[in-house]
Amino acid sequence: MTPAIAGFDYQRVPVADGVSLNVAIAGSGTPIVLLHGFPQTHLMWRHVAADLAADHTMICPDLRGYGASDKPTETDHAGTDHTGTDRTSPTETGPTETDHAVYAKRTMAADIVALARALGHERFALAGHDRGALVAFRAALDHPETITHLAVLDVLPTLDMWQVMRGTSAAVGFHLYLMAQPPGLPEQMIAASSDAFFGHFLDIWTNDPQAIPADVRTAYLDACRAAVPSIVADYRASAGIDVVHDQADRDAGNRLRMPVTVLQQDWGAALGFDAAALWRAWAPDLRHETVTCGHFMAEEAPADIAKALRALLTR
Repeated sequence: MTPAIAGFDYQRVPVADGVSLNVAIAGSGTPIVLLHGFPQTHLMWRHVAADLAADHTMICPDLRGYGASDKPTETDHAGTDHTGTDRTSPTETGPTETDHAVYAKRTMAADIVALARALGHERFALAGHDRGALVAFRAALDHPETITHLAVLDVLPTLDMWQVMRGTSAAVGFHLYLMAQPPGLPEQMIAASSDAFFGHFLDIWTNDPQAIPADVRTAYLDACRAAVPSIVADYRASAGIDVVHDQADRDAGNRLRMPVTVLQQDWGAALGFDAAALWRAWAPDLRHETVTCGHFMAEEAPADIAKALRALLTR
């Protein structure tokens, strides 16, 4: 049996044409949506969500393409090729087809806004880890009237990430470059040894292996094994259309209007850049904190994360 967050109800909620999300819901009060990262599912929030459900409505979906949520293919989207490159002519007066490519963070962010509205919430706080943090970042830029507070766990905005990764330090992000390649080879290579590939990150990105027990690890690997094409498509979008969207916001001077908390492990100095400064350029109302743990901080340091989220909502 696939593990679940104890005490949470599960629903499938339609959020777009042909796309429904698997979501765990519990609690009452001010709504908070929690978005998972790679290579995980909503289960990564099991401790934090249970804690916060004491005084908040907690909404924990699997992102499109992950877990038990629907996994549309890139070819389901007319007008774009597999890389998210526009096959239509851009206009000066409106968005192009690529603005809503299947795994553009803009599309995935729209899923989350639609999910919250379907559950009766027009405004909500949003926290994301890793890939989910990129979706949360895009949601906050695209829907500032909807996102009241934003928390980002252990990631940089896509545009900044590609700009700071260089030289031998970029080896830690080899998977970013692999999954950015055109369709075919990345999917074949990963599918041929998916447990080893996804398990590699579960192993090297955690300081405390006990934080991800065997049943949860198995659930993560099972979910990823069934989602190789969509996971690759998510990453491929971040080497293409997501950069375009971030650059457009930077050029326009768009910034995050809500209180923002960024939590990261102590990796900024080691990689040769100032993560807090990069985030401050996007978020005038920023609180940047270092958490002593590995990448999977919601599982390794759940009490610290829940405390930080509660503090964020008081701002």
